[in-house]
Amino acid sequence: MTFARQEREDLAAFLATLSEQQWSEPTLCTGWNVRDLVAHVVSFDELDGRGLVRRFVAGRFIPSRINAIGVAEYAKRSPRELLEVLTEHVEPRGFTTGFGGMIALIDGMVHHQDIRRALGMPRDIPPDRLLRTLRLALLAPPIGAFWRARGLRLVASDQAWASGRGPEVRGPAEAILMAVAGRRGVVEELSGPGQRKLAGRINGGT
Repeated sequence: MTFARQEREDLAAFLATLSEQQWSEPTLCTGWNVRDLVAHVVSFDELDGRGLVRRFVAGRFIPSRINAIGVAEYAKRSPRELLEVLTEHVEPRGFTTGFGGMIALIDGMVHHQDIRRALGMPRDIPPDRLLRTLRLALLAPPIGAFWRARGLRLVASDQAWASGRGPEVRGPAEAILMAVAGRRGVVEELSGPGQRKLAGRINGGT
């Protein structure tokens, strides 16, 4: 939860520097611009238990539908208003606090990078926070990282971290995180005999 809060604080500070035009720019999440993605990140924090159930039922318990409903509910909020919500909820609440804050941490970091990478504005993520997120992402079913990484050995070239067995995939820890999270284009930053297999899984192959 501490890492989740720190990640949200960093995201809020970054978003405060963006222009109105940048809030309209696309992200690595297909179909979502920066404003949409920030709406998604905060869309669960204002829900009580009853509201959460209603959204899940309306979305037929399908994650993509549930997330789309949340974004649509925040469609009329301006970037300033969304940033205010995020600032008020740097300490995650509700659904995203699940598993000790794991949901908020993974969601926050991956989407933070979705925005930064699309805008060409990289950052140095604190290694302890990054590696904790990477380990957790491989355990979180909705991310799909476990299935993309199965049968491969992931090795961070910039951190003392490795996971799995099989053909090696090597590269920066942040790029490994984004690749196993299914972000297209990132896998080209990785190398090794297992890179091609990981690329195929990200692009719809097996």
